[in-house]
Amino acid sequence: MHRIFQSIFLAILFLTAPYAGAEDGAIFGRVLNEAGAPEAGVWVIAVTEALPTDYRKIVVTDDTGKFVIPDLPDVAFKLWVRGYGLLDSDPVDASVGSTVELNVPVASDPVDAATVYPATYWLSMINLPTDAALKGNDGPLQTQAQWRSQFKLNCILCHQVGAAATRLPSAQAFDHGFLKSAAMSYFADTLDRKRLLNVLGEWAENMKSGRVPEAPPRPKGVERNFVITEWGWGDMYTYAHDEIASDKRNPTLYPNGRIYGVDLGNDKLLYVDPKTHTVGSIAVPTRDDFNTVWCEQTWKGLNSDTIEPFGFGSLGCPWPGGVTPHLDAYKNPANPHNPMMDDKGRVWMTTQIRRQWAEDAPPFCQKDPLISERRHHRQLGYYDTATEKFVLVDTCVGTHHLQFDNDGVLWLSGDDYAIGWLDTIAYDPNNPDTLKTAHGYSEVRVDVDGDGKGDEPNVGFHYGIIPNHLDGSVWSAVPPGIVSPAGERGRIHRYDRRSDSHEAFTPPAPGYGPRGIDIDNDGIIWTALGGSGHLARFDRTQCKQTWGAGEQCPEGWTLWRTPGPSFANTEDPASSNTDLHYYLWVDRFDTLGMGAGTVIVNGTGSDSLIAFNPKTEAFTVIRIPYPMNTYTRGLDGRIDDPNGGWKGRGLWFTNGIDPIVHSEIPRSYAGFVQMRPNPLAY
Repeated sequence: MHRIFQSIFLAILFLTAPYAGAEDGAIFGRVLNEAGAPEAGVWVIAVTEALPTDYRKIVVTDDTGKFVIPDLPDVAFKLWVRGYGLLDSDPVDASVGSTVELNVPVASDPVDAATVYPATYWLSMINLPTDAALKGNDGPLQTQAQWRSQFKLNCILCHQVGAAATRLPSAQAFDHGFLKSAAMSYFADTLDRKRLLNVLGEWAENMKSGRVPEAPPRPKGVERNFVITEWGWGDMYTYAHDEIASDKRNPTLYPNGRIYGVDLGNDKLLYVDPKTHTVGSIAVPTRDDFNTVWCEQTWKGLNSDTIEPFGFGSLGCPWPGGVTPHLDAYKNPANPHNPMMDDKGRVWMTTQIRRQWAEDAPPFCQKDPLISERRHHRQLGYYDTATEKFVLVDTCVGTHHLQFDNDGVLWLSGDDYAIGWLDTIAYDPNNPDTLKTAHGYSEVRVDVDGDGKGDEPNVGFHYGIIPNHLDGSVWSAVPPGIVSPAGERGRIHRYDRRSDSHEAFTPPAPGYGPRGIDIDNDGIIWTALGGSGHLARFDRTQCKQTWGAGEQCPEGWTLWRTPGPSFANTEDPASSNTDLHYYLWVDRFDTLGMGAGTVIVNGTGSDSLIAFNPKTEAFTVIRIPYPMNTYTRGLDGRIDDPNGGWKGRGLWFTNGIDPIVHSEIPRSYAGFVQMRPNPLAY
């Protein structure tokens, strides 16, 4: 009888409210638990297989358990509920225009409840090595903060430690897993393999004994207003590292058009059409039939007879003695990275077009020992959406991330020794001679004694890059442990092209590990500190001194610890967030609707994007509950209709986890986040 009254109440509730029919593409409903009480702050997930690709839309219930899923295509859906403290509900059939009651069981014990917690919460149960245990060891990691930072930067570089696939039963199982990937085994050694295995073995024993992490908070306030849409793309070995929706300098370009992403694992340019729900891929080519997969590649200097390994051994490339069921899964001589659109319909990317041997570099590059006797990985290419053709562009320096300035110059990170650029206006692919004048680079040498000269080379892998649209300088981020020594805090760099000068700035303690970097409308630099779990702001105008090796301007930095749990035995909770912030992006043009200048940080270990309001200094967590293992990297926004309100804009991302087989659904997807004015808006 109680159930009958609940159903009658639900029908009256929606029939007396403003109602939209099927033509509005919405599904309405309410979520109730077994006792008939409404469940607030839980996710309702609509899935369908009736479109050309996997399609999902996710919303959050309001205080009374009500929900509205807006803007759905007119096909059959199944709806189900996921929420902290609950078990996933059974799916219910639904169609647009209908009103649905969803019943969800409450978790009977903490172990069942914890199955849907993000990886960072499971990771918080790890006991880190203490300062006392690390002091005086043979390696560079002498403190808990250093070890923790490098553990995150090494291990969460590719996947979520704490996700179900990584919660192994013993230290021996972890060691067996390390050998499945040459890179993973190498990173384990840099952390002191025996010490790392002891840490993970203790963690495994604690989990086997039934221990579970604390429960995450449910979405509240504005966190309930987000609508998440997902389209599947790629396959079970897709490594969708980044996506792009528009020109970052003008996000009103290409409204309602294709979203592009790169499959680093199998050399494809992915795309999804969000209007037709169609997806596809285009093979990324190389030059001169170059076809050596990344993990088997080599390097040779111009004046050397020695051929050295120069690849990245991912899941399909085991360490000697290791065994992987995914042998040779990645066919990636090009290993493309970081797509970026310009205003001419071209999708640029960093991509390997040839061998890394110096003798294959452009002749004008070979004259400089910095280029001919140093390693440099990847070059450039672009896909012309008008002609549907690829153009490959050789470079002197290595490339990784790329960003346009307002003059059409494409700035390049990804080299250990130099900052590079390509003037895309001066470069004519039909005239190879223009490459020499359009392409340039500058060796990173900083003034350490104030004499106005670049005294010392500042070697380190330049990861993220961003030009300053106000003063023409170019900034990059250098995390520790790739080329620069493990245990360092990392740094950001400023390059002034007018004076050909470089500056370095190290984040003060407790900050570790800048990777991503971006700029706001006022010319202030923002960087995500992946090692320590901070969002950082750097204002060079506050510096009393700008020359030096990096430590000279602590007053320019402001650090905020991002939301999330700490490690179990941390000696410094202010710097022990378990999450890794792989990258970040500043929403300069308010494409999401949270305000121009909102900073979006990747919660790569926590199935989230984390928005920060610089005015209020408040964080908002955009949790992506399904599929679990949503590991985001590059992201951007697009405004499809400036007059369309919240429906005319949004934030785009992809789940770039490696390997995607760890995901709850072993397939990558393109994701779209919109922020409506309330949880029931449609």
